[in-house]
This record gives sequence, structure tokens and C-alpha cells, in this order.
Amino acid sequence: MQFGNFTIQFGNQTLDNLHRIQSPYRFVSDSIKITKSKNPAMKLFSQSLQSELDRQLELIPVECTHTVHYYEEAIKIMIAGLEKLKTFFIKYKFQDKNEEIEFFRNIKPMFAAKLIYYNEIYNIETNKPYGSKKTLRKYYNSELLKLKTFFEDNQEFYRYHRTNNRCLDKKYFVRGKYDIKLTLDSFYFQADQSFSTSHDYKLAKILANDLIKSYIESEITKLGHNSDQLQPTILSSKKQKWTGSKVELIEIIYALHTGGVFNNGKSGLKEVVSYFEYAFDIDLGQFNRVFLEIRNRKSDRTKFMNTLKNKLIIRMDDADEN
Repeated sequence: MQFGNFTIQFGNQTLDNLHRIQSPYRFVSDSIKITKSKNPAMKLFSQSLQSELDRQLELIPVECTHTVHYYEEAIKIMIAGLEKLKTFFIKYKFQDKNEEIEFFRNIKPMFAAKLIYYNEIYNIETNKPYGSKKTLRKYYNSELLKLKTFFEDNQEFYRYHRTNNRCLDKKYFVRGKYDIKLTLDSFYFQADQSFSTSHDYKLAKILANDLIKSYIESEITKLGHNSDQLQPTILSSKKQKWTGSKVELIEIIYALHTGGVFNNGKSGLKEVVSYFEYAFDIDLGQFNRVFLEIRNRKSDRTKFMNTLKNKLIIRMDDADEN
């Protein structure tokens, strides 16, 4: 199976074979949702689908987190999500070209990027060599070099995307409007062009590469740790266990670090993360990737802090009454 103009390799299987694997994840709702379309049906569908996928990812057993098995399960979830999106797309009729552009610029790439990300991390980790920290660092740096090469090969489109330029949208994100002079990828001509434009996959690849870069840099940072420096003094005699979600803790850590409340703002983010990991005996893993996902929330980007604020106000109000 091809989702638009790309085929993903999963171990020895292509995405076409992989979609036949029986996945334990099924979507409860058939109403699904996305970004800023004038037509609420498309927006609601994409947002609902995104929420459902996030819930399915959270249901992957905790013991699988940060393992190859986790990425296998995540790939299956995202394949099912893209199948769902394509089913909606086939039945849906765009009101105009602007809505079609909206779908191929803001909606489809958002889902495809996550599938590309999980698949690439799966490949990176399954191909990782055994060896010293130096060997692993060299390996991860070679993966960063691949990202750099892709960036250099597509600088013009990177600039177009990151400056939010719209002047070529009718060529980039409308089906059948490709321009050979606009740096087309060869596989576009073999793609399902009823579900693809000339650049929606390239945009998804850019979004995925941002996440992949954060993941690799996080792994390189871990290799540079000196365990002797990761033993902060815990004053409490009783160990405290963090029972909220890792995403919530990462949101708080970023807020505190941004506020410069550790060592007069001189502590590095990784130092602060390591301290919290030690204090609560928790592995926060790819915290940079999690923060990217927090930033990409369409609403209530500081959800956990807002919840804490509301609960604290209620507590103070109750104390005032007593």
C-alpha cells in the first residue's frame, strides 16, 4: 500500500505488507478531525483522529516505552490512522481549491510525518551497532548527516515552508498541478495521485526530520553523561514517586527552566531533566520530542499547568472559606 507518494520500509517489509499485520488498535469513533479549514467537517474529523491516535499511543504498555517494540506498535497505529484518513478523503468532496490546499498542506503531512518519524527511529535503532560510546556517537552523527543532506537538497522548499509562504501552494498542494521545474521527487510519478500532490510528502518529511533530529541529539547527549555528575543530594528521607504522566512532568520542567529558577538561570536544560529523573527515579527519554509535540498542540498548549493553576485556586478558595 502507498499512502500518497511514499512507501515505508519496516524491517524486511514494505508499508504495503505491514498494513496487513493484524493490529490490536481499533478506532472507537468514526468521526475524525484536523486543522484550520473553513468547513468544520474536515477540521472536526482530523482533530478527532489526531486525539484518537494520541490515546492509542498512550495505551502501548509502559514496559515497551523507548524500545524497538514500542516503535513497532506505534507504526501500526499510525498506519491504521492514515488508512482512516484516506477513507475519509475518498468520501469527502472539497468545497474549493483552498480547502484542497488546506488538506495537503496542513492535514495529511501532520499524520504522515509521525509515521515517517516512528519508522525512521525504528530503522535507526534496529541498525544501531554494538560497541563503545564512541562507536555509537559516530553512528548517530552519521544519521544527523543524512538529515543535513536532505536539508541542503531541499533548502528552497524548507524556506518556503518555514516562512509560511503561500505563493506556490496551487502548484505544491493541489493534485495534478505538478511542475517539473520545482524539484520533484521521482517517486511522485508512481504514487497514487488521487491522494497525493507534488510536495505533501516532502513537507511531511521535513516535519518528521525535526522530530528525528531531536531524538538523535537526545541519544548523543545521553552518551556524554558522566554518571558521577548525576547524583544530586535528595534532602527528603522518603523517596517521592512521580505518578502523573511523563508529558506533564516535561511540561513543568520546561516551564521552570524557562523561568530561570535553577542556579539563577545558569543550569542547562539537560542538567535539570537529569536531576528530576534521579529525584523521581523516572526515565524521561526523548524529552525534546515530547516538547515538540506539546508545542504542536492546537489548543491549550500548557494544559497541565493550567490544570494545576485551577486546582490551586480552588484550594486557596476553600482555605479562605474555612
